[in-house]
Amino acid sequence: MPERYEDADLWVPGEAGTSHYGEAPLTNETLKSVEAELGYRLPAAYVSQARTHNGGLLNRTAHASPTPTTWAPDHVAVTGIFAIGRGARLSLCGVFGQRLWLDEWGYPDIGVYFADTPSAGHDMIALDYRACGRDGEPAVVHVDQEVGYVVTPLAPTFEDFIAGLVGEEAFPD
Repeated sequence: MPERYEDADLWVPGEAGTSHYGEAPLTNETLKSVEAELGYRLPAAYVSQARTHNGGLLNRTAHASPTPTTWAPDHVAVTGIFAIGRGARLSLCGVFGQRLWLDEWGYPDIGVYFADTPSAGHDMIALDYRACGRDGEPAVVHVDQEVGYVVTPLAPTFEDFIAGLVGEEAFPD
């Protein structure tokens, strides 16, 4: 697993960091079940991360954006990454998981919504499978509900997305 997933500063430590997002380390059985429910093969880097740290609040909460968003002119904010599972409220198949964003919020069905933002649902981070198909390596995008679900590319892969997360202080006002 890439070292950057183990960085002490990536995750908020302890119970505070996992109370709504985290689950036990990912098992093969859970992975198979979640992928079947979602209808997508999850990126190997996301799966690898979830085998040791399955979801949580982030300390590094900003990612550069090539175009302005409703959050900022040069970046997006990211609150946490959803666990691969269904037990945590903010897990891929949990109460505030994939089905909520598609069915109740009307987000476009482009892939898997795996991370949230401080906007409480008004913009989300997704794995975008449109170019690669359901079994390919998805890009990571920002989807902004406030402006007609505009999709903004953030990173070519999940691994690149994680590598691009920085502290909010990297983007001064």
